[in-house]
Amino acid sequence: MNNGPTAPSDRPDPTAFDALVAEAQAAPTEGWDFSWFEGRATEARPSWRYAEAMARRLARARASLDVQTGGGEVLASATTLPPLAVATEGWPANVAKATALLHPRGVAVVASPEDAPLPFADGAFDLVTSRHPVRARFGEIARVLRPGGTYFAQHVGPASAFEVVEYFLGPQPPEVRAARHPDRERAEAEAAGLEVVDLRAERLRMEFFDVGAVVHFLRKVVWMVPGFSVEAYRPRLRELHERIEAEGPFVAHSTRHLFELRKPPHP
Repeated sequence: MNNGPTAPSDRPDPTAFDALVAEAQAAPTEGWDFSWFEGRATEARPSWRYAEAMARRLARARASLDVQTGGGEVLASATTLPPLAVATEGWPANVAKATALLHPRGVAVVASPEDAPLPFADGAFDLVTSRHPVRARFGEIARVLRPGGTYFAQHVGPASAFEVVEYFLGPQPPEVRAARHPDRERAEAEAAGLEVVDLRAERLRMEFFDVGAVVHFLRKVVWMVPGFSVEAYRPRLRELHERIEAEGPFVAHSTRHLFELRKPPHP
């Protein structure tokens, strides 16, 4: 989403519930381009500026792997790529989009399910990156890193945007709210033999200015409310539309954490 303080005056008419919902349903959801949200929703960005920090590391790397690259947009933002650059993605629509975007840059895009072992040899890369992986498979990351190599990633944290989730699904149990906790992931990474160089977390404000933005968000980030459809949640969506009209933007909070991990060099 875009990082802006207010909705512009020319945003769609917030009283037109059916029109807003229909527009959101018709919008494409492939890749991680969030430009559709311009003027419809905002999300504050983490202070560490992940894409820029990733680009600096890519410029120094010899062989890199971007895991779960989405449509390749974040990787493509780097000015300089290593001599060997590879990306994986599991969703077919995103594989096609990432291929079209990254192949001209010399990046090999490999279709690989997110829950499958990484299809690369041991020690193949000195840098592994990922922005918002569904799940970080630290054992596989450690395996494909060369000794002394780095995993640099921005992860989604616990209970991210749960104001949205719980609006539709109701209160979630503690174990669900605690999933993706950085302390838990730190323990998993260390159990895989990786050393934690840096770990930072932030909670960031999100605002949805109309119900269409919420619909598009849930269609794009499908794991937030599994099985979401306008038909299934139309009464609740209409209530949300009326709430936004009466009270202003629907506010939620995303959580993010930055990981920099290192595979120890050979003794």
